[in-house]
Amino acid sequence: MGSEWTDRIVSERMTVDREFGTRVQSSRFTSQEWSLIMTATEFEIEHPENTERARLVANTEKVEQILPELENVRSQVGAMGGAPGEGRSTGGGLLSSIKGALGMGGGGSYDEEREAAEALTAEYAEELQRTLEERGRWEDICAIAAR
Repeated sequence: MGSEWTDRIVSERMTVDREFGTRVQSSRFTSQEWSLIMTATEFEIEHPENTERARLVANTEKVEQILPELENVRSQVGAMGGAPGEGRSTGGGLLSSIKGALGMGGGGSYDEEREAAEALTAEYAEELQRTLEERGRWEDICAIAAR
């Protein structure tokens, strides 16, 4: 799992980040929320010893911990009247925050948020692996991860 291989894919991550921006815009998350999700996501390579089987995956175990912070971000945006183009189906604002804190519905549950975050980070991991493969770096990265 070490960070040695992740330190070597910074260029590819920057490329995928730029390309993935449009995908994030069409998701339920704002770019600020996505940044928070990515901070809580760790990337791992399953079966790095076999490049045919190897797969880059997003470990989202820690995303659960930042879900309340996502709600805080939405509440702040909602309290400011919302940012143009940043409206999301999950609502926002003080009333929604209070209902959410009390577990009374609102726009989306933590389960929905977690599932959406897991799906989007999985897409990101696939795109990152594809980029590494296209640039001929996948085998080298797997070899480093297998050590």
